[in-house]
Amino acid sequence: MAPLATRLPALLELLPKTYPDAHCELVHTNPLELLIATILSAQCTDVQVNIVTRDLFLKYRTAKDYVAVPLEELQHDIRRIGLFRNKARNIRACCAALIAQHGGEVPNTMEALHALAGVGRKTANVVLGNAFNVNVGVVVDTHVARLSQRLGLTTQTAPDKIEKALMALVPQKHWTMLSHWLIFHGRRRCKAQRPDCAGCELRALCPSYPLR
Repeated sequence: MAPLATRLPALLELLPKTYPDAHCELVHTNPLELLIATILSAQCTDVQVNIVTRDLFLKYRTAKDYVAVPLEELQHDIRRIGLFRNKARNIRACCAALIAQHGGEVPNTMEALHALAGVGRKTANVVLGNAFNVNVGVVVDTHVARLSQRLGLTTQTAPDKIEKALMALVPQKHWTMLSHWLIFHGRRRCKAQRPDCAGCELRALCPSYPLR
């Protein structure tokens, strides 16, 4: 297998060709919707979040809407999401801060987003990259973590260390899309169990091929 310095440019050329439509699969139409959906997505699938937000975003259109409703009602509206009680509290606290500190609008800096209730670096990266087209970091979910190791991009296992390794390797302009490419590949081809190595478009560049 070729060294990483040789494989990486080839990977960055092949991934967008393999997944030209890669995108954030949390359905949203504005930064607030994406922020709420990302908070809900912790330990939950995008598919389930999209089912819940389909009705949620019709009822709650502004930060004030989330703050005005009784907590119990918001909890009921997201009850099909794991950890819904805690997430409802975080959403209300987050939206209260948006109103008090940002005029009800979602800020577009890592520092301001990270200061909001329920918003860690991963959530902030999702919002910045997909709502504002700002590449501040790399979103590291379970798919990105798994593929980063299988593709030999890093030996790190902690999300924060994986992110730092990927940021050091990949040009900043690709940071947001790198996550989408790897997530698409992880969901469609390189699954945790039974990866489709035989059909894998990246197998010639993968030091883990074949996985058994």
